[in-house]
Amino acid sequence: MRQFFHRGDKFQPVSVDDERLNQPQLDGLWQKCPNCDETLYSREVEHNLNVCPKCDYHFRLGARERITLLLDEGSFDEWDTDVRTADPLEFIDPSGSYATKVEKTRSKTGESESLITGIGTIEGRPIAVAVADFGFMGASMGSVFGEKLTRAVEQSAQTGVPLLSVNASGGARMHEGLFSLMQMAKTVAAFARLGEARVPHISLLVDPCYGGVTASYATVADIIMAEPGALIGFAGPRVIEQITKQKLPDGFQTAEFFLDHGMIDLIVDRATLRRRLADLLDHYARARQVDRGESIPWIPNANGSGRELNGNGAERQNGVAQ
Repeated sequence: MRQFFHRGDKFQPVSVDDERLNQPQLDGLWQKCPNCDETLYSREVEHNLNVCPKCDYHFRLGARERITLLLDEGSFDEWDTDVRTADPLEFIDPSGSYATKVEKTRSKTGESESLITGIGTIEGRPIAVAVADFGFMGASMGSVFGEKLTRAVEQSAQTGVPLLSVNASGGARMHEGLFSLMQMAKTVAAFARLGEARVPHISLLVDPCYGGVTASYATVADIIMAEPGALIGFAGPRVIEQITKQKLPDGFQTAEFFLDHGMIDLIVDRATLRRRLADLLDHYARARQVDRGESIPWIPNANGSGRELNGNGAERQNGVAQ
């Protein structure tokens, strides 16, 4: 037992080790796909929603790019832009102070924090969004991240507007110590209240999603979706192998592995994501109408017939009660 706690080379901290975590940004005339090694014309990749046209690999997107991709043009209204990160522990390491790192990241990314929240529409349907930006300190969850997310959840609970969280993260922001870890409980509690208000939370896991974010609110949702090939987990696979002394199966911690083992509900590629989200919002709206005792408008099927639900849940065919 004494050897287990001994500080040896075997148990040195290891970061998430998949080489795709350090993939180059999408710039320049040409780029190489990290999955199939094909050399690609950058403009072609951009027109294909930043998906490799050869192997369907989904390149990473920044938070603003995702908002543009998901929401109707001009519909986004951002929330809580004035909330700023503090340095409660006055954290300093050999590379500099936490406050200095935050300021440098703000200057580099143009963002104030690693989470962007607001409201918009998807094909005319209102939706609140909370989108993590991996380019801002690895989308680590600190106190401002947790506060902005909690405020967005409270807004959704109050207004009845569904919430979509787009989750990419390296985990908790340990520069803030316990303040960071507290955000796991804080956000999960907020989502519990959202559930009590019968307002849905749709979670989209994108590459990479690790640590305290995966272990908290990102996997506490009515529907958990993921992009193809997204890396999802808590600790990195190399760390798990070192501690368990077992060889992990192929594809471990990928979205496909999670789907096969019942950890997520579905995998959706970017080309169909907006349509799938719109369908889910329609299903929610109809269920809410039934809860309120309202009739659901007649919905035509492909053959011209259709169905309608009364407020008591009774089905009507072509407007006639059955």
